[in-house]
Amino acid sequence: MTHRPSNTAGTPSPPTPPSAQTDRFVHERLPAPGQRPDLRFDLPQLQFPASINLVEELLDKAAQKGFANRPLLRSPRRVLTYDEVRQRVDRIARVLLEDFHLVPGNRVLLRGGNSIGMALAWLAVVKAGLIAVATMPLLRAKELGEIIDKARPVLALCDFALLAELQGAQTQHPAQCTSLQSVVPFNQMNEPGSMAVLAAQKNGDLVACPTAATDIALMAFTSGTTGLPKAAVHSHRDVLAACECWPRHVLKAAPDDIIIGSPPLAFTFGLGGMLVFPMWAGASVYFHDAPYTPQAMAEVIHEVGATICYTAPTFYRQMAPILKTLNAARGMPALRVCVSAGEALPDATRQLWRQASGIELTDGIGATEMFHIFISSAAPEARRGAVGKVVPGYTARVVDEGGQELPRGSVGKLAVVGPTGCNYLADVRQASYVKNGWNYPGDAFLQDADGYFFYQARTDDMIITSGYNVGAPEVEDALLAHPAVQECAVVGKPDEARGMLIKAFVVLKPGCVADAAQVKVLQEHVKASIAPYKYPREVAFVAALPRTETGKLQRFKLKSLP
Repeated sequence: MTHRPSNTAGTPSPPTPPSAQTDRFVHERLPAPGQRPDLRFDLPQLQFPASINLVEELLDKAAQKGFANRPLLRSPRRVLTYDEVRQRVDRIARVLLEDFHLVPGNRVLLRGGNSIGMALAWLAVVKAGLIAVATMPLLRAKELGEIIDKARPVLALCDFALLAELQGAQTQHPAQCTSLQSVVPFNQMNEPGSMAVLAAQKNGDLVACPTAATDIALMAFTSGTTGLPKAAVHSHRDVLAACECWPRHVLKAAPDDIIIGSPPLAFTFGLGGMLVFPMWAGASVYFHDAPYTPQAMAEVIHEVGATICYTAPTFYRQMAPILKTLNAARGMPALRVCVSAGEALPDATRQLWRQASGIELTDGIGATEMFHIFISSAAPEARRGAVGKVVPGYTARVVDEGGQELPRGSVGKLAVVGPTGCNYLADVRQASYVKNGWNYPGDAFLQDADGYFFYQARTDDMIITSGYNVGAPEVEDALLAHPAVQECAVVGKPDEARGMLIKAFVVLKPGCVADAAQVKVLQEHVKASIAPYKYPREVAFVAALPRTETGKLQRFKLKSLP
């Protein structure tokens, strides 16, 4: 019999008050009750009231915690205190409600890199009871069209520099973008119609929408193995519950901390680490003016006095020799915690970083579907080769195909339950992720006798490269659109620098030449079709792809090739 946890095993959630979200689009497309994950609220800190707005809790109540005049958002050009952020957030929220007449539950597409403007926009959307749909900056028109079609946002707030692809989605895929009524740039200071100009005309005092704890705060998109976008839905309570688990018990940030990092705010790893968790701790976040390079991040660590850093193993590995040189010239920085997540952390990278910085990396595994990290250990408790132990508030097990827990030391599927869980928007893949109340992130793990979890591999065909999740079929679709490609298959290949790299096996059409020039042509084609980080770094030309008698592609045979 498969074990199924229930809320009766922990503290049940309080009665749910009426929803404040009058637009019921998302609520009506959540999984049926029997398909949802079981939730546990075992810790005292997880007892939330039935009605709660996460931005009100993190921002409006900052003054009660003594944070009002402390810095929150930093950049090379300005620093905003918690109170200054609150006033700006309130003005933007007023524009959304009063000028665009949005109602709670409406979706708002957010498009921007890590910046003060993007952070203010996200907070305003959620405070107003709207649903934030943040998108990765590198997404192309095709991918944006698919997200808009699924989320049905009525408004988009977009960095001016990223308008082109969004406008391209509207013109190239009009049927998918019918819900989108307005696109507003949020970072043009003197342009009529920009959010900056509209917000400047508003009063900076707004009472937060009285959302129910279970009302929806955000939709986070992640690609599945089919390449079709999946929308993971999270409530106000989900995000606040995440604050009370990994940040409280493992990260332990403090008000004096200055946080930097490379994960995008559109990625829940970045949203938690680079905005929500710092606010929970009363700390501040530094947003760089341009995308980080390893050189730039190492220099920023010294220049701004960063104490906490978030990035992927690939970046730590590239940054290690640079930071070591800077440290020799400038002395050791204030850096004290370095968090690695988004992909498997090679032990060689852990050792290299410790030699360069003197800091033991804090590893962790989380999921967009769970919002953030659920297995991790603080640096003093780190064990070589292990991701860590289950984070307080969660329960994790290594199980067999039937959901039965395996003996310690066995390799099996990871199953997790806690105060957050997977709720996809109108997606049959819900049944694959949630089984008998448990969440199955799709990873194979081993747990030792002391409770440490050791990552083994993905249990599906998802490719995790440099912290990004890439679905193989999506890359295949892009390649197949090229006139030279007859057939193709894409797999992940182990790579020390990136964790995995994307490798394509291509069958060319007759008359096409299989040479280095053709490789370059196909790579550039993919970069122009979908997000550039999804292009195949290796391309092998083959005469045929391995298939079963029924025509099914045998990916495992391709993965075994050098």
